[in-house]
Amino acid sequence: MSQPTHPPATPRLDLLPLRPEHADEMARVLSDPALHTFIGGAPDTPGALRARYERLAAGSPDPGVLWLNWVLRERATGSLVGTVQATVTGGTAEVAWVVGTPWQGRGYAVEAARSLVRQLVRTYPLTTVVAHVHPAHHASAAVAAAAGLTATDEIQDGETRWKLTVRT
Repeated sequence: MSQPTHPPATPRLDLLPLRPEHADEMARVLSDPALHTFIGGAPDTPGALRARYERLAAGSPDPGVLWLNWVLRERATGSLVGTVQATVTGGTAEVAWVVGTPWQGRGYAVEAARSLVRQLVRTYPLTTVVAHVHPAHHASAAVAAAAGLTATDEIQDGETRWKLTVRT
């Protein structure tokens, strides 16, 4: 599989490859327990997040799978505000996003998700881009729709599968 490419910056955000050094600041960004309402779990400690970021930055142990992860830096302040990610396997990219509570409602997730999906479609021979969104998470559903995905009737682990067919 080809090397990952960097999604372009958005009007207000720089998308930076995720690094273990981002863990301390991202632990604060992701510290609100409300962020876990729909995805479960609890906020990670800086140490746990650093260990996770070390694994992610090292890449998938499966050469047929790409783990692509970026932090979102608000250009105006230089602050990290969230992440976007994709797992590319064969012709499918599974995408996800999260924006810290203080920065929600500003359109950052939409900007980043659109940039990510456009770059994935341009870079990889994808047939499908998918995301999984809790049915009650209306803000995340709006992000999926804005990124070009459409809700399906498929439910996986209690989440609705959203899909963009790129090529058939």
